[in-house]
Amino acid sequence: MGRLNRAFPLAVGLLLAWFGSAAAEVVRLEIASKESYGTFRPGDYVLWKGRVHGELSPAEAIPDLDKAKRNARGKVEYAADIMLLMPADPARGNGTLLVDVPNRGRVYGIALYNGPRGEPFNSGNIQQGTGFLEDRGFALAEIQWELGKGTDLPSFTGPDGRTRYVEGAGFAIFRDTADFLARGGADAAGTPNPLAGAIDRVIASGKSQSGRFLKTLLFNGFNRLNGRRVIDGMHIFVSGSGMLPILVSSPGPRSAGDAAPSFADPEFRGVHEGPFTIGEIVAAVEKRGEVPPRIVMVSSTTDFLSLRASLGRTGASGTDDQPLPANVRMYDIAGASHVVLPKAPDCTLPLARLDWTPVSRATLVALDRWLATNTLPPASRLMPLEPATDADVLAAPRHLPGAIVQRPRRDADGNVLGGVRLPDMEAPLGVHAAQQEPKSFSCGLAGAFLPFNPSQIAQRYRSRDDYVNAIRSAARSLQRQGLLLAEDAAVIIADAAARPWPPKE
Repeated sequence: MGRLNRAFPLAVGLLLAWFGSAAAEVVRLEIASKESYGTFRPGDYVLWKGRVHGELSPAEAIPDLDKAKRNARGKVEYAADIMLLMPADPARGNGTLLVDVPNRGRVYGIALYNGPRGEPFNSGNIQQGTGFLEDRGFALAEIQWELGKGTDLPSFTGPDGRTRYVEGAGFAIFRDTADFLARGGADAAGTPNPLAGAIDRVIASGKSQSGRFLKTLLFNGFNRLNGRRVIDGMHIFVSGSGMLPILVSSPGPRSAGDAAPSFADPEFRGVHEGPFTIGEIVAAVEKRGEVPPRIVMVSSTTDFLSLRASLGRTGASGTDDQPLPANVRMYDIAGASHVVLPKAPDCTLPLARLDWTPVSRATLVALDRWLATNTLPPASRLMPLEPATDADVLAAPRHLPGAIVQRPRRDADGNVLGGVRLPDMEAPLGVHAAQQEPKSFSCGLAGAFLPFNPSQIAQRYRSRDDYVNAIRSAARSLQRQGLLLAEDAAVIIADAAARPWPPKE
């Protein structure tokens, strides 16, 4: 991970408050390829790939945009790759556009929602998987925004003669393209919007780096265009307590938002600068007179160990949780890891393996229903925390002297308490999401699974039937709470029933 050469105070949002509508426009939508994706409950789905071209006013409140090259109309141009996964007849969809924020140029929405239990998907995967999104009628859009990842950002020549890229324009590209796909009829050249008339609401989804993208976009006023809100709901995953420091100009080739603090570089600047809590972000939005989107936030156990996620609940000082705004739900998934890796040769402990995509699916359904019918989602479900005193937890950086990083409390076995408890966590066969070794960036996010020995298994479960009954009971309970869908409960129970017994260490 490269180090940024300066601190990035993300309170820049107070300087970039929105002043009326933006002079922005999608000029041209180019579709380079169209292919069939499969047949689902609403009918056939198609996968389109292409590129969007647009213009921004140089007066827009983006650092250094006024220095960028301008075209004959006095506007600043950009271009970005896009991908659309949608019903062949968009009118047969559910009316929701899910705009997924790519993570380092890679698709993530399909992995978050369509990943199967036996083979969890990671970023970049566009296989059908469970087909959840398609069966439910969602349209999915991927909009590239990051320097060096399929995006032509505005640029200018710096005082040193080097080209510099206006990275903050990525927020405007995402905003303008999402708004066009949701509400536009045709681009400036007359090319029809393929989703025109089929979208009633927009949900943005982002994981980790791209979750920080969404928080920063919202804080800095990029969720408003031409006097209206662009994104109605946000589904933000494992974003820790961080923001994304791309409101800068950089020489590339990597984005200023590519790196993050780690055990190897705990003093890395630009991510943990504040605001830390979603309450602070929502307050800034409301202070500008905007109606904030409805937000569902999901955190994993390893986020508290390796990403200082507790600061997202307490802020930069003390140990008390700050109140959540009424438009926010927050769910900690007990025993979940930031990422489920199929293999990682550099990690010395068995890899964490809890499949938490069922919570992704259930909470997306709840968020969509919240927007469509005003039905409240399940109450927030958090893990109790305690100050971290061991080397397994990434400590607070020196520039936050009042910060107290906390970790989830644990039971006698070492499993964390509270939170959303999937059946595999409620009826465990080992310790989920322990700290991995070595504590490198990737291993620290992957976490470890420490299996119980045969004696521990025998003490917990008299037989396989006893174990499966515990899984079944936990699944039905979570289903009643609205945090597990019936189809996922059935898969989890069937998987437990087919498990070899006694389980191998």
